[in-house]
Amino acid sequence: MKRLKYHIGIEIDRLTNSIVNTISGDSFQTEVLPVTKEDLKGLTKKAGWKFNWKAEAKFLDRQCYKLTIEGNRNIVQGLISMTDVGDHIYLWLIENAPFNFGKPKLYEGVAGNLVAFACKMSFDKGYEGNISFTSKTKLIGHYEQTLGAVHLGNHRMVIYPYAAIKLINQYFKPK
Repeated sequence: MKRLKYHIGIEIDRLTNSIVNTISGDSFQTEVLPVTKEDLKGLTKKAGWKFNWKAEAKFLDRQCYKLTIEGNRNIVQGLISMTDVGDHIYLWLIENAPFNFGKPKLYEGVAGNLVAFACKMSFDKGYEGNISFTSKTKLIGHYEQTLGAVHLGNHRMVIYPYAAIKLINQYFKPK
């Protein structure tokens, strides 16, 4: 399968402590789960998704996860693709559901939630929360400001432990 060079190009609309309905202002707790074959049937360009998630899920070195509202696993709020590279987690793709993109969007906080999940997975694996990704040029400063990411050059971004722990604590407070 051909490997594409990906650049993360999603805007972090807002850091919340879950996801927030833009109409009511209500906050909803979320869960992140592996994407299933059944999920992939609805994650198509025809349904408004920008990336080919069926092809992404076929890469053996990647794991795809979906963000859902707790208790409602069938409605996907956003998706992330990542790889465990042995000392940190590398992010390939992040995408909001079509109804959470642009204006009006139904929920805010989806992308931040998914990045925080990647940091948490890194932390849980003993990598201290370290993650990396390749950014689109115009969003490098945005990721530095919103996520505390560090630009290493050549579009490569890293989130180190201090920023990772802030994101983890924002979204994954102990219950």
